[in-house]
Amino acid sequence: MTMTPLRRRGAALAALLSAALVLSACGGSGDDPNPAGPMRTVKAGNGSVDVPADPQRVVTIGNTTLPFIDMGGAPVGVTEVTASELALIPEKQKATFKAATNVGSSGDQVDMEKLAGLKPDVILAQLPDSEFAQIEKQLKSIAPTLFWGLDTEWKTLAGGLAEAANVTAGLSAQKAEFDKKITKIKETYRKVIDETSFVNVDRWESSDPGTFSIADFGCVEIAQDDIGMNFPKAADGQDPLGWKFLPFEQIAGLSKYDVITYPVDAEGKPKQAFAPVVETNTWKALPAVNSGRALGLFCAGNNSYGPVLQYLDSLDRALATLPAKK
Repeated sequence: MTMTPLRRRGAALAALLSAALVLSACGGSGDDPNPAGPMRTVKAGNGSVDVPADPQRVVTIGNTTLPFIDMGGAPVGVTEVTASELALIPEKQKATFKAATNVGSSGDQVDMEKLAGLKPDVILAQLPDSEFAQIEKQLKSIAPTLFWGLDTEWKTLAGGLAEAANVTAGLSAQKAEFDKKITKIKETYRKVIDETSFVNVDRWESSDPGTFSIADFGCVEIAQDDIGMNFPKAADGQDPLGWKFLPFEQIAGLSKYDVITYPVDAEGKPKQAFAPVVETNTWKALPAVNSGRALGLFCAGNNSYGPVLQYLDSLDRALATLPAKK
């Protein structure tokens, strides 16, 4: 088989990195990217992986970056995140992200040579299975690599990242705050939760013009699963309701629900992509909208505790304004 220059360079790099791993196993120096020392075993989507007990040089790929930083981690290398995602995180976390070396635009575009140069002692990755399969061997030749598929539940991902990168203290504090807020909402709004039919609607930049969706994924899953609020959701084994784009003509159908929740930005304004919905006369005529029972909720993300806590705060404030049911 003929090898292209790029593939030959990749093979040579892998060989050099494999040699480095062998040397490190014999007892490394201070510059060793994989220093000998206490190890522990962590379970991830790709099985059980031996990692350093206290990794100091963590590289995050794909969806692991922001959850890791959210728990107090400081990666030495990252793949890019979107500007919209970056805009929603605290300034301190933005600074941590910008201080890390950019190793690629996405999980399937990682510069392996640059990544190896960072001498990571752990690599954390969440990206599509097919993309990980293409780079798995190269990543493992550089450092212990832990992978989670996109279908991994967010709490499981947070727990795995925290254990692998030894940021469990940050995770424990967030979990305690999460439990506290969930308990408060359940206790404060017990009657509303038990007696109200909710519906969560959304719209995205990718939505077809003149359409909206009844969304059953994202932050609303917290309200459904952790609080027990009654939102419509797809039956087991069926595609999420949110995947179906509904024409604006069906907005009137929302009148059968007691309360409507919809997405707003950090300032409380309807999210840009959703704004066309609230501008329709059909929306304005909905009983829930006219009676103050349409609640705008801010969701900065639902893949780690920090943004989820912001959502819970938004939900708490919104429920506090809910007029009594007539």
